[in-house]
Amino acid sequence: MSAADQSTVTQQLSIFSLVGHVALMTGASSGIGRHMAKTLARAGAHVIVAARRADKLESLVNEIKQAGGQSHAVSLDVTRSESVRACFDEIEAVAGVADIIISNAGTTVAKPAIEQTEADWDEVIDTNLKGCFMVDTEAARRMIKQKKPGSIINIASILGDRVAGAVAPYSASKAGVIHSTKSLALELARYGIRVNAILPGYVITDLNSEFLMSEAGKRLESRVPFRRFCKMEDLDGPLLLLASDAGRAMTGTATAVDWGHLVSSL
Repeated sequence: MSAADQSTVTQQLSIFSLVGHVALMTGASSGIGRHMAKTLARAGAHVIVAARRADKLESLVNEIKQAGGQSHAVSLDVTRSESVRACFDEIEAVAGVADIIISNAGTTVAKPAIEQTEADWDEVIDTNLKGCFMVDTEAARRMIKQKKPGSIINIASILGDRVAGAVAPYSASKAGVIHSTKSLALELARYGIRVNAILPGYVITDLNSEFLMSEAGKRLESRVPFRRFCKMEDLDGPLLLLASDAGRAMTGTATAVDWGHLVSSL
């Protein structure tokens, strides 16, 4: 490759850079959230990692710093408005206004709908939908006040667009996240704030790998057009696209990352 070609490639890749940005990653203590936090840090962002217990994030912050990145942990309960406000106050004190927001905190209760209780419903909806909305809107208020454009990325699920057994509140919450994403995209465009959603399919993590590798998991995998589940690194490209200037014209989108599961008939 010539020097000119190398320079062109470097310029093309630089559009994905997050240097100079402050990113908030909710639900960062494990799984997809932990992985995404490291991806954002490698791209140059100062990553604020959040979970209900900040002490659970110490190893993640240390790992990011040892790799040459910037990170700070904050306590955040997305179901409590006062906790959300306190989180953003701390972010501003440490790093300035966050202009990349990844709303990832989530939970589920797995049992048939007729066995789900009001408490089960409230737990899932409050965390997945209400919590996402409160984080997104608080972030938007802060960016608007500082006249700072930004990118909000909500982690939804393909189950917000299709359904599966025993997770009715979860599916309802993720469908709500998708529509909340589109509503906020419409309202916040005038302020230069983009809002998009990523819809992961079945992603192999430490928590679900045993099931996904079981016979039942293999039967589920056979329904995916590519006959494979996602690995966490499959989410890196879409995440960086939506977070960076590379996706500057994208807002209101719901991007499935699922090896084609959504277009299957099963």
